This record gives sequence, C-alpha cells and structure tokens, in this order.
Amino acid sequence: MKSVAVISLGCDKNRIDTEHMLYRIVKAGYAVSDVNDADVIIVNTCAFIESAREESIDNILQCAQLKKTGNCKKLIVTGCLPQKHREELVAALPEVDAFLGAFEYDKILAAMSAGEAECETAAAEQEENHYNDFYSAENCGRVLTTLPHTAYIKVAEGCNNKCTFCTIPSIRGVYRSRPVKDICDEAERLVGDGVKELILVAQDVSRYGQDIGASLIELLTELEKLPVSLIRLLYCYPEQVTDELIEKIATSSKIAKYIDVPIQHCSDKILKLMNRKTTGAAIERLITKLHKRGIVVRTTLMVGFPGETQKEFDELCSFVSRVKPEYAGVFAYSKEEGTPAAWLPGQVAKPDKLKRVKALGKICASVTREFNASLVGKRVEVLYEDVDFDKNRFVGRAAFQAPDVDGQVYFTCKNADVGNFYEVEIQRSDNYDLYGKAIEPQTKSIKE
Repeated sequence: MKSVAVISLGCDKNRIDTEHMLYRIVKAGYAVSDVNDADVIIVNTCAFIESAREESIDNILQCAQLKKTGNCKKLIVTGCLPQKHREELVAALPEVDAFLGAFEYDKILAAMSAGEAECETAAAEQEENHYNDFYSAENCGRVLTTLPHTAYIKVAEGCNNKCTFCTIPSIRGVYRSRPVKDICDEAERLVGDGVKELILVAQDVSRYGQDIGASLIELLTELEKLPVSLIRLLYCYPEQVTDELIEKIATSSKIAKYIDVPIQHCSDKILKLMNRKTTGAAIERLITKLHKRGIVVRTTLMVGFPGETQKEFDELCSFVSRVKPEYAGVFAYSKEEGTPAAWLPGQVAKPDKLKRVKALGKICASVTREFNASLVGKRVEVLYEDVDFDKNRFVGRAAFQAPDVDGQVYFTCKNADVGNFYEVEIQRSDNYDLYGKAIEPQTKSIKE
C-alpha cells in the first residue's frame, strides 16, 4: 500500500480543503504517513501575503530534498500558490511532479497515480465548478486534522469585498455560497461522528447566502436543530453584522457568545483607502453593542498601511484602549503585487511597521489581560481537550476562546474525558490563559 503525507499551510479554510482531499485519498486506499516515510507528499499552500508564500516555498524545497534522501517518489503542490503563480512555479521547481490550483483538488488522485507527463495533463484544465464538485454531497467526507470534537465548516468560497490590500478575489474568485442543505448535511455527519463544536468559516461569513437567496440567520437556525453543543462564527465583516444577527447570537443556547470581526483599522482615512465599507464610529458602535449583549469580540488589526502616519496609528491605539476588543491579532501591511494598495503613496518603511506591530500588540495584550482578570472568581463551561503534564492540569477552551488563537483554560479535576464539557471556577489568570478547578460532579455536560 502506498503512503501519503499532506502538509497543510495557511488558514483554516485551507485546512478544510486538506481534510476533504485526505478523505478522497484514504478512500482510494492510500495510507496516511509521516512526511519522512511517505511515497507521495502533498503540500497544500497559502499565497495570501509574502510571509505565507515564503513558508510555502520553504516547505516545498524541504520536501523536494526527501525525493533525494527519503522514500518520496512524487511531490505534488496544491492550493493558492499554484492557483496564482503556476507558470513561475513550473519553471522554478522542476522537482515538483504536479501543480493543482485551489479549484483542482478533485484531480488529486489522478495526479498521484499518473506518470509525470500525465500529471501535467491532470493539472491543465481549471474550472471553478470543480469547487462545487469537490464539495458535492457524495464527496463531502472528511478526515479531520483537528481534535475529533471540533470541526471547521466552509460556508462559502471567494470574496466580493475587494479590499485594496487583499489578493483573495484574484486567487479564489467571487463570493459563492454553498446551499444551506449541503452545509447542514455535512454538519449532521460531523456531529454524528462526535463533533461537538462547529466553526463556520469563509472569507466573509456574514455575507453568507446573499448570492443564493438565503441568509446567515437561516443557516444558523437550521444548524441549531442538530444535536450540536456549540456553533462558532468567524470572519464577519462589521458592516454585515446586523442587529438581527446580534440578537441571534445573544439569545441562542447553541451559538457561542463570540464573534470574529476583522476591522483592520479605525481611521476613516485608512478605512477609505482600504476600500472598507464602514467608519471608525460605526465600528465602535458595533463593538459596544456586542459587548452590551455579552458577546466577546476577536478582531484583526493592520498597521503600516500606505498613508498611515503617526496620527492614524495613535488613533488606532486609542481606539483599542477605549473599545477593548477582548482578542486581537496585529499584522503589518504586506505590499502585494497586483493590488491597488501597492500603488498608493505613503508606503511605510518596514522598521516602522514592525515597531507599530509591537506597540499595538502590547496594548492588545493589556486588554486581553484585563478581560482575563475580570473572569477570576467566576464559573465558565470548558470543553476539555488535552493534558499539560508540565502544569499537571487538564486543558480546554471556554465558548469565548477559539482554537489556536485565544488562549486556554487550565484546570484541575479528579477525572475528565476529552470532548466533554466541565464547569470550571476560575482562580487566576495571566496575559493569555485562565486557571481554575472543575466543580464536582462532572458527570453531565451543561449543554446536554
């Protein structure tokens, strides 16, 4: 039996593509292996910004070495990098046997089994309907790369927002929502397999359904009917977060009181240059409204965008200190070829961008630390996921903590089963994490 290893880079949307691809591979009889032992290595790449492209190329080159020193007989590169730069990659990386773009995952088996010449033929045709074929009902099995009780679900592909700094529309195309039934069918299968937390993702989840006569509210209402414990929303653009959506989140027993709203900036000048369709005042009103309904906010902030002077940066720092989004990721603007922002005057020097990332990061960390401190003495429901033997504690997440980005809850307990919920009394906190003890007995989930 041939073995295959898959390296998945980039965002959780890429992870989902990898999981569907793995399902097809395993179903075809291949064994999943460590990269050092695999006959076939697949690198599913990201090309969003320069650092992501560098990471992708580094991984490809490392795997290419395994064709010389290891068991690898075939190296296949998939995803956003060949979607955007196929011709350059073919010329620069002869070690790679096949390149498949972001809408060609359905050709993976042909590329794996074909000879080198056939691989090129398998990758030649590129149509967007491959996306729909790949996620059709008969092909939507998954090999989860997350913990077994948590799964991401992609509700749409592409983006229509046309932010001036972003390459996603040129890589992934226009916004295309999946049908409500297809999403719910996939979610039902995942829940049936033991998944307790469903995380909805897309480039813009809040725009879901507008192209097909559906809505995010409709989708959430259908998903709530499933025996799932938690539904989480990521990547909701601020202008699309309506009062109806806020009410839905605030009153649902199954939707996490948590939302990821990537605001990028608060300066009206910078927002306009970014082609963001909102204002700083509107964003502040939105976050205030979310907080009043008990909804925790994660956001993304970009510094060093062309035209950002010290004045606009100070404005952003003041905004974060005042509005207090509980969690924030801070990134430096990356000048991307082919985007309108690359031609804007007032490009900020890299050292200045890095200084601003560090300065704003400290403010964001202070806000998170303050939020964590406010939870000391309170009880929160925690989904148990792992054990930290160094800390001698169980590890899990509360509903206001998304995987990998928002910190964790370390707790003591007589006994715990992975994937179950436990009521934990928070005893102390630090910059990112919470520490507490489970309240006895822990025989039944609060959500059950």
